[in-house]
Amino acid sequence: MLGEATVDWQSKRREATRQEILAAAWAAARESGLAALTLRQVAARVGMRAPSLYSHFTSKHAIYDAMFAQAWQEYDAVAEAHELPSEPRTALREVARRFFDFAVADLPRHQLMNVRTIPDFTPSARSYAEAVRVFDRYRAVMAAIGITADEDLDLFVALVGGLVDAQWANDPGGTRYARLLDRAVDMYADALQLPQVHADQEEP
Repeated sequence: MLGEATVDWQSKRREATRQEILAAAWAAARESGLAALTLRQVAARVGMRAPSLYSHFTSKHAIYDAMFAQAWQEYDAVAEAHELPSEPRTALREVARRFFDFAVADLPRHQLMNVRTIPDFTPSARSYAEAVRVFDRYRAVMAAIGITADEDLDLFVALVGGLVDAQWANDPGGTRYARLLDRAVDMYADALQLPQVHADQEEP
């Protein structure tokens, strides 16, 4: 019978291997594109034969599923790490900038999180729960600003997401649409009649 220490070591080793496989999958996706990912590519990067991956992931979609959860966990950590300003418009700008910068930093990650790039791929309930947790945080942040209507929440998502997509489509690596972010957020805030930001209200 295996001792507790042995079981714990095996569990940690298995998880470390899974993380190594995921890191290899991300690297392959960044090199050749998310949809072009193959098990052979991933296996080669971790020094395995492709069939050996099945002892850790049941299919390529299972790898995508784990990558999806990992991506939203990473964004959740970014969102949690920064305290927002108390002034509503400044806070809105920060929420928008935080998501925009995260999304334009990594195309395959953005595609997996926010674009239906992979045919027939639907995240599992467990992985999708990571995205739901982020949206619940977003809903709470917006409620603190005074924005609670579902259509207003959806409009903000569409506004920022549209600028992200335009940036990737027309000026990847540049600032063409990044420069418009604060202006777009102010237009949104104007539509919701949020108070204007005065110079003495700006927060560092």
